[in-house]
Amino acid sequence: MSHVRVRLEYLHPWTNSAGFFVAATQGWYADAGLDVELSVVDPLRGDSLEYLARHETDFAVFPTNRLLLRRERHEPLVAVASINHRAMETIQTVRATGITRPRELAGRRVAFNPTPRGIAMVRHLVSADGGDPDRVITVDSGSRELNADDIATGAVDATFGNYWAWDVLLGTTPAAERVVWPVDEIGAPQYHSYLLGTQEFLVERNPRLVGAFLAATEQGYLAAIAEPALALAAFERYIPYFPRDLLERSLALISTTWTHEGRWGEPRRELLAPYAAWLAEHGVITSADSWLGATTDAFLPAGVA
Repeated sequence: MSHVRVRLEYLHPWTNSAGFFVAATQGWYADAGLDVELSVVDPLRGDSLEYLARHETDFAVFPTNRLLLRRERHEPLVAVASINHRAMETIQTVRATGITRPRELAGRRVAFNPTPRGIAMVRHLVSADGGDPDRVITVDSGSRELNADDIATGAVDATFGNYWAWDVLLGTTPAAERVVWPVDEIGAPQYHSYLLGTQEFLVERNPRLVGAFLAATEQGYLAAIAEPALALAAFERYIPYFPRDLLERSLALISTTWTHEGRWGEPRRELLAPYAAWLAEHGVITSADSWLGATTDAFLPAGVA
């Protein structure tokens, strides 16, 4: 039995990890000879890619842009599968603010984590709708995700970054009072929100382990899509502190992003290349070609590679 460590992408497990949870609870990793340990990061020690770079995990789930940044620093990291085939982020506000379209964020307070990518994305979305990005008032919310309730109480006028399949479902503000724009519907490029990756040395030295892990993980994700009850049962073990109705609603939304044309795991050029070009255009990375060699489908189950 090979011990395999996996670092998930956020501060706590959530529905996007359902495939891992199902594969673990159904014993599919064990059937493949893998003793899989699923865990989250300690933010004071870095994100999931930092754990991967320090060889403190075997696999990690991470955003595409962060992988490309590290690849430009010549770190030997590679994505071996995609998790999501859509952008998850949104611009969010409530009807009481009077904001009816992205350009009206000019002169308003928008809360988000002002990373270079975050700043570039907010400016791009406002500009794409004909607004003045220089007039947006940035409220640094750090790693905290403000929700619709915070907007309704007047803390800010809008937020950027909340996920349409998770954060926007939180809070007590009635759905009819919320205004939510997925970024890939208002001018952002299409991209893989999350990829699954490892160290280059692992794919070179132990390709059989990588293939076995991906096969069981694919089985978990496809099962979570076909039989949501399996995922909901797994959630009882991994995230029992969230209400079941929230998990059901989130699962129904997030599961639509896990496959493309019925296939799981394929890193797609049409999502990687334009996004890398956008990141380079806005100075987040230095080269639009950074995506080349950053992913591989060679270890996915037959029929995808």
